[in-house]
Amino acid sequence: MKEQVVGLIPARWGSSRFPGKPLHLIAGKPLVQHVWERVSSCTRLDAVAIATDDERIRQTAEAFGARVIMTRDDHPSGSDRLAEAVQSFPEATHVVNIQGDEPLIDPALVDELASVLLNDAGIAMATAACPLDSDEDFLDPNIVKVVCTLGGEALYFSRSPIPFPRNTPVLKPLRHIGLYAYRREFLKNYVRWEPTPLETAESLEQLRALEHGARIKVVPTDHLAPGVDTPEQAAMIEQLLQH
Repeated sequence: MKEQVVGLIPARWGSSRFPGKPLHLIAGKPLVQHVWERVSSCTRLDAVAIATDDERIRQTAEAFGARVIMTRDDHPSGSDRLAEAVQSFPEATHVVNIQGDEPLIDPALVDELASVLLNDAGIAMATAACPLDSDEDFLDPNIVKVVCTLGGEALYFSRSPIPFPRNTPVLKPLRHIGLYAYRREFLKNYVRWEPTPLETAESLEQLRALEHGARIKVVPTDHLAPGVDTPEQAAMIEQLLQH
């Protein structure tokens, strides 16, 4: 069977800090349209679609030409929404979960994650990380850190500062980027598993995969796409796009 990769962009209307975020206009286009247009230029994706539970998002996305998959509105996580949406692509063997609030996402990074899975059948998931240079960010529990094996696979993700700088020279800490690629069969099993102890303690869903012994490849990158969590951040992104 020919391997096929689908890129899915989960988009929810509800947000405690920014309701209606996917349709917020940035430089004249809805936020989710910027993301869709960028990943539509990827060369390793056989299809791209927006997964939503909201009729307003569906209508807007179809108007700018996107394929839309309607999902239930009671999913506890983006991975669960992804697992439902990929059922609309019966021939897909791999799926990339693309954050719908990163209008400057790097298409080359998405392609690289897809390639990692296509080239190594032993890898269950792939994600990305970039160097973390700020001491303030290193200590910030809202910024997730990752440590890896010498072969570039995830050992652990944490909100704590890892690795702890007990000795010098200090390893350059890595900031986890929330972009994921999955083997389809692994994703199907992953969302059936109950939340695991470390996942619950850290509130980091990817730890469930590690606790079940899955191999997660971490792709290094220097590209950190700023996300949009507030209207103020949307205004900053608009300035970047206009210049």
